[in-house]
Amino acid sequence: MAKVPVALQLYTVRDETAKDFAGTVRKVAQVGYAGVEFAGTGGLSVEAMRELLEETGLQAAGAHVGLNLFQEDLDGQLAYYKALGSRFIGVPYLPREMHNPAGFRQAAALMNRFGAEAKAAGLTLYYHNHAFEFETVEGERGWDILVAELDPSLVQFEIDCYWAHYAGVDPAGLIRGLAGRFPLIHLKDMTGQGENRTFAEVGEGVIDWQPIFAASEAQGAQWYVVEQDRCARPSLESAALSLANLRKWGKA
Repeated sequence: MAKVPVALQLYTVRDETAKDFAGTVRKVAQVGYAGVEFAGTGGLSVEAMRELLEETGLQAAGAHVGLNLFQEDLDGQLAYYKALGSRFIGVPYLPREMHNPAGFRQAAALMNRFGAEAKAAGLTLYYHNHAFEFETVEGERGWDILVAELDPSLVQFEIDCYWAHYAGVDPAGLIRGLAGRFPLIHLKDMTGQGENRTFAEVGEGVIDWQPIFAASEAQGAQWYVVEQDRCARPSLESAALSLANLRKWGKA
């Protein structure tokens, strides 16, 4: 089985990219990541970004693009990331007013429309979960609505293993139950208990990763993506530690 490449979600190092976007991307490459998942572009033109990726050897694994940006500039967003060679572009979050059954159905309809446009442009749209999708609101779970109403030929998922685990859902079981719909797998670990649970580098917490890797690879994962919402140490050091642990397991 081919090894799944590992990217870094640049949101992890947003404190560094805010000071020096290109320099930080170069450091991510030096750490040893194969790709990056974008969370903003630092104001770089598509030409400058393409040159940066070529210089560093990094691949564009995907991009988190706010739902509002899809609504305001769908063609521009698709063109930008297509030009970088990305095969994927994703919705990272839903605004709070959509965290209810009607909102999830509205979001699914929007994403099916955006997904059709993305597919026509040669990209695959994906949705990245948090924990709120697994909460029951008005008798329904948002996750169940999304699974039922998102057209699998148009919209895929990027499972965030931390947030699924946080919500009390087994990430490996979730992946197995929807095999083939998770091209990207977000890796971040968890430490602490109860209300004190928080983020940890991959391999530094309590999540059992081996079943997640097995399920991910069996269903055809294209990228593992390391992400930290908040880092307990300098962000580039945090990114390096996660990658080092993945290397110990033969995953990078």
